[in-house]
Amino acid sequence: MYAWEFAKDGQAFTVKAEGQLVFNSIMHVLNAAVDGVGLAYVPEPLLAPYLADGRLQEILADWCPTFEGYHLYYPNRRQPSPAFTAFVDAIKYTG
Repeated sequence: MYAWEFAKDGQAFTVKAEGQLVFNSIMHVLNAAVDGVGLAYVPEPLLAPYLADGRLQEILADWCPTFEGYHLYYPNRRQPSPAFTAFVDAIKYTG
């Protein structure tokens, strides 16, 4: 099970949530929270529409660490391999 990560003022800790339900899709977790089943630890971009229209509310916001994004170090080659180029294209932020 994924441990929920929290951080504030240099203090970090994780919590292994216990409960009756286990999901294998983040969308199922989100839908359960919308239906009032319980708390959900979900990436903020997925929550935005639900927060905006009031179906969900954020708690412990000041304890949620931010994700700085992926960093990629790659070889200094003039012509990267097609596989490497496909990987870079797949992880680019298009927000």
